[in-house]
Amino acid sequence: QVQLIESGGGSVQAGGSLRLSCTASGRSFESSGSNGLGWFRQAPGKEREFVAAIGGTWSGGVTKYADFVKGRFTVSRDNAKEIMYLQMNSLNPDDTAVYYCAARRVSSISTSQAGYPYWGQGTQVTVSS
Repeated sequence: QVQLIESGGGSVQAGGSLRLSCTASGRSFESSGSNGLGWFRQAPGKEREFVAAIGGTWSGGVTKYADFVKGRFTVSRDNAKEIMYLQMNSLNPDDTAVYYCAARRVSSISTSQAGYPYWGQGTQVTVSS
């Protein structure tokens, strides 16, 4: 069974930065770094939406971002430590949400929630104006 734990959320003023981390444990995959990983978020009263994704080793670590975070957020991973990061800069109140990390069984990335069988519990990010 795979467990994903997010950390790094909190409250910040508009224009500020936060770095989220997602640590994987209880891995059943063949090797570290072999799985596509993603970040999603859910704001109050809204559906969960795709934020960013990073491919596994066999996908060359390819990244993809939602249009609304391009140029502001950066996804990265440390395969040796089995941690994925989301560096969030120039935050604005619209970024307020619970942020979830998710893992795939394959190396490729996906922007669809259906492509991720493993999910963390989420970490709250609140941006005030």
